[in-house]
Amino acid sequence: MAPITLDAVDDHLKNTIQLLFQLQSATHGYLGPTTHSELLRLIPQLSSSLSALYSTASHIQTQIPPEIVQYVDEGRNPDIYTREFVELVVKGNQYLKGKGEAFAGFRDLLAEEMRIAWPDMEGEIEGVVGIRDGIRRKESREGETEAKRENGGAS
Repeated sequence: MAPITLDAVDDHLKNTIQLLFQLQSATHGYLGPTTHSELLRLIPQLSSSLSALYSTASHIQTQIPPEIVQYVDEGRNPDIYTREFVELVVKGNQYLKGKGEAFAGFRDLLAEEMRIAWPDMEGEIEGVVGIRDGIRRKESREGETEAKRENGGAS
């Protein structure tokens, strides 16, 4: 048997929804015997459609977090849960990014001050900073260091 895909489940779900819509329309505009025969035709189709949907969907492996199931059980919209979760993740990422940038700025400032205080250790300082920083822009640093030395260490 071929593996069951989400597209197959989606097709069965669309078919079931269409049948429910037809049943709703028929009951809303009930016209007597004509509508009664239409309902008698649609109800077994709905039953078989639901059965097919259940048998297809039961073979799909899904893992829904219990928090979302509880959220829906409480009558709340799962899209709101997703939006709130994304907002929390973005907030956390921004916090960590800011923290990383602050430490990188402190590292660079400390390294620069150490270069000024101990010019003979510039190679070792550059090596330590280079390990943490990855790609170094030594030319721009040398220009900044020279400018600071010319200005007497003032910015």
